[in-house]
Amino acid sequence: MEATGGNDEVSGELASVAHAVSLPAESYGNDPDIEMAWAMRAMQHAEVYYKLISSVDPQFLKLTKVDDQIYSEFRENFKKLRIDVLDPEELKSEAAKEKWRPFCLKFDGIVEDFNYGTLLRLNCSQGYTEENTIFAPRIQFFAIEIARNREGYNKAVYTSVQDKEEEKGANNGEDKGANNGGEEEKGANREGEKEKTNKGGEKEKEAYKEINKSGETAM
Repeated sequence: MEATGGNDEVSGELASVAHAVSLPAESYGNDPDIEMAWAMRAMQHAEVYYKLISSVDPQFLKLTKVDDQIYSEFRENFKKLRIDVLDPEELKSEAAKEKWRPFCLKFDGIVEDFNYGTLLRLNCSQGYTEENTIFAPRIQFFAIEIARNREGYNKAVYTSVQDKEEEKGANNGEDKGANNGGEEEKGANREGEKEKTNKGGEKEKEAYKEINKSGETAM
């Protein structure tokens, strides 16, 4: 998944991911409408979150009103869990489920839709591809992603996207300079940086608005 790709490309990729990791049909009483509704909501949540960590330094993000509590409880119970590249067995095995269950239940009534199905990346340096995505309860997503943000692991996504945007801006500046001369190139670069800054702020605001619609006050 290209972080800087078009919305249609991103949405198409996430739709296939959501469908691929969706629960068995019998879980929905064989109702395809319910399955599609789940896939669409999971897809939108993943798309908004990836856009957010691509636009804003993840270390400064606040995903819920109780980030501190979630992170504290998570690291108290899962001190040695590797979160940069997750092992699905650490989340899905019977032994893992028994360990995760009491942690998740602590946030029943604290985090809205705490057990709602959410897409979670295995390797935090990569996007939401079918091979890199699993299905997880929302509180599990929050615990791991808050830890990834605070411990600096998600910065790889932000840095990669920002580097690509800077490279693209530099190339555009060179083209304008070759056609219009040195002074116009400087002006174009200044305008480009200004526009980039404005777009960054707009993307952050837009992402937060979309996240607020998903049910959780901050996510």
